[in-house]
Amino acid sequence: MAANFTPPEGCRLEITVQNRGCTVAQHYRCSGDAPGDQWVTYFTREGATYQSRIDRETRWMESTDLRSGLVDVLEEQAADHASFSTLTRTGRDDFDFWTRSNSGERLRHVGHDALTGETVQIDGVTLEVTRFDLTTYSESGEVLITRKGQQFISRAQGRFYGGVETSEDWTGARQETNDNPVSFSFPGQPGFGSTTPEYDCDLQMVRGQGAGILGQLMKEART
Repeated sequence: MAANFTPPEGCRLEITVQNRGCTVAQHYRCSGDAPGDQWVTYFTREGATYQSRIDRETRWMESTDLRSGLVDVLEEQAADHASFSTLTRTGRDDFDFWTRSNSGERLRHVGHDALTGETVQIDGVTLEVTRFDLTTYSESGEVLITRKGQQFISRAQGRFYGGVETSEDWTGARQETNDNPVSFSFPGQPGFGSTTPEYDCDLQMVRGQGAGILGQLMKEART
């Protein structure tokens, strides 16, 4: 049955985004947060699966796997924090930072985002195309996941959206995904608040859902 998303008390839903890959994202802001912070909750056909908060620089402040209860938070000290303002000002942003989970696991994330100079319109929303490269390491320095591909940013909304990418994990398993946004619904528009994903769901059921908090964090945290 169709359902609508209700953000927590004190929060305001801004945009509902239907994505490829059988997900729908609810983007909202909360009055009690620091200025510029924003949240997203992702839904699959099975319900809410993932939630994250970014700050005004799109840093990964916290991410929660709603199925397992695992939470990852950003460590305050970093060699080079992610910076949305640097990306939009210079066309490239390099980063090197750590996250820690409530299970005690620490992960190091190293990579960069770069603007390609291409601008696209998706469902009437202007987005800029980015290319990225990201490697996630264990605390001991083992490579856990490598990712590279294309995403989108919205300067007006101050956030990333998913795209087409390739990832490979420590076992050698390789995966190609397409999480492009397809439609944007704003307050008062059809589909606003809908929690039922609409695109690629037959394919997603065959492919399988996610790989826990690590896979979800790597896939969605900044979008």
